[in-house]
Amino acid sequence: MNIDQYMTDLGHRARSASRAMARASTAAKNAALEAVADAIVRERDALKEANARDLARARDKGHDAAFIDRLTLSDKALSTMVEGLRQVAKLADPIGEISGLRYRPSGIQVGQMRVPLGVIGIIYESRPNVTIDAAALCLKSGNATILRGGSEAIECNTALAKLIGEGLASAGLPQDAVQVVETPDRAAVGKLVTMTEYVDVIVPRGGKGLIARLMEEARVPMIKHLDGICHVYVDDRVDMSKALAICDNAKTHRYGTCNTMETLLVARGIAAEALPALARAFQAKEVELRVDAAARAVLEAAQVSGLVDATGEDWRTEYLAPVLAIKVVENVDEAIGHINEYSSHHTDAIVTEDHDRAMRFLREVDSASVMVNASTRFADGFEFGLGAEIGISNDKLHARGPVGLDGLTSLKYVVLGHGEVRQ
Repeated sequence: MNIDQYMTDLGHRARSASRAMARASTAAKNAALEAVADAIVRERDALKEANARDLARARDKGHDAAFIDRLTLSDKALSTMVEGLRQVAKLADPIGEISGLRYRPSGIQVGQMRVPLGVIGIIYESRPNVTIDAAALCLKSGNATILRGGSEAIECNTALAKLIGEGLASAGLPQDAVQVVETPDRAAVGKLVTMTEYVDVIVPRGGKGLIARLMEEARVPMIKHLDGICHVYVDDRVDMSKALAICDNAKTHRYGTCNTMETLLVARGIAAEALPALARAFQAKEVELRVDAAARAVLEAAQVSGLVDATGEDWRTEYLAPVLAIKVVENVDEAIGHINEYSSHHTDAIVTEDHDRAMRFLREVDSASVMVNASTRFADGFEFGLGAEIGISNDKLHARGPVGLDGLTSLKYVVLGHGEVRQ
């Protein structure tokens, strides 16, 4: 295969499709989304068979448990895909919306209209749900997209792409609006991120190695997500039942996700009460605990064993595994300071009954999602009511946090006049 020619052809077709998508009616876009949802329900067994072949290949290659978890297309994952498609169909269509209209002294009205970005290239690891989430959001926001998923999910992604194409065609929309790169050749990625004439933005979803490579090679602007070093801070004014439930869920609900807690911070004033209960809950689920000296002293006094000494590197590590770093901090000030220094600015939470401390935490923690008395696992486009997400951005421009419909659009100025001329 001539990769350069293949990718150029994809880009040319995507650009053409993007013009049709920009003028597509809301009804047509929603009909396509509903048709894809119906097709997934109809082809559930075939999709699981394709996924089983992908999983077998991934296991043969020795991929770890976190990778296998992300690759698995369970019944629940399929149902979530379908529900996400239907939710996106029900969301208000942002395209064409005019906001902020105001009169100027000259008599003209000036406002802004929301418009598609155009062609979005999405590079992601072996997570089949991303194929549907990305297609749904790009479709509803009037964009065309080129999807390059991980090679380990090639059979499942190809099967999903066929269903997406059927849904688009049934609604009278161009099938080229969603295209899946069908080669695992890494050169395809290198070409995709430099096709400025065809691609308007790149959304990478993968590990640090991928992001580092793209930051060096890309000429197309990116909405990127690095790692998810997420914190939960347990304040000394806390409801312990809330703290136990939130911390347990934030760490053990799923280990291999970017919104999983990787560092637990506990206020010194509550450490003797909170830490032993938390540690025993984690150890019951075989979570390795890497603790600072103060946490070790509290836990050993409570006869909790099996601890590992934390190093400076633990505060900067996204484990994606049953491993948790624990640190005792003096108060909310030290917690905020630690988070702003070591966090990846993804998602951080406080558990407290003190309103003023909660508001300080919300204002001063510099992360894309900041939470009070809730698990970090809620940092997700589906849970935030976006229907789905195309990724979670740690950046501050152009989008931040879960990237839904609005994050895949831009604004242009519009002027409404009545024959005015500039004097």
